[in-house]
Amino acid sequence: MEMPKATDADKERFRSLVPDVPDVSVKPMFGNLGAFVNGNMFAGLFGGTIGIRLSPENRQQLESGEQTVPFGPADRPMREYTGLPEIWNEEGDGDDARAKAWIHKAYEHVAGMPPKEPKSKTRTAGK
Repeated sequence: MEMPKATDADKERFRSLVPDVPDVSVKPMFGNLGAFVNGNMFAGLFGGTIGIRLSPENRQQLESGEQTVPFGPADRPMREYTGLPEIWNEEGDGDDARAKAWIHKAYEHVAGMPPKEPKSKTRTAGK
């Protein structure tokens, strides 16, 4: 499976939509980007598609009111994430204010989750 890569313009736009607060970090992931709070990803970029992790209520509201897309690889989409409508991902044609509002809702939802424990960088023999 070939992983779609985000363009520099996609990455710049993604960073501009993510909340600019101290507890948010944006990190590279497989040629794309992920936005994290407390070690948990709340928004990601996969090619030109932005995916967000919402509360069940907000996800239902978004998916029932907008034409959303699966987020992640076509054969294994990330089930807890919803891809924002493609129109929001087309350069110059998207509605950044609406995308930013949904991404902020994802941030608020994930910020309320317990912090993710960092993976140990050392491995023990036999594992």
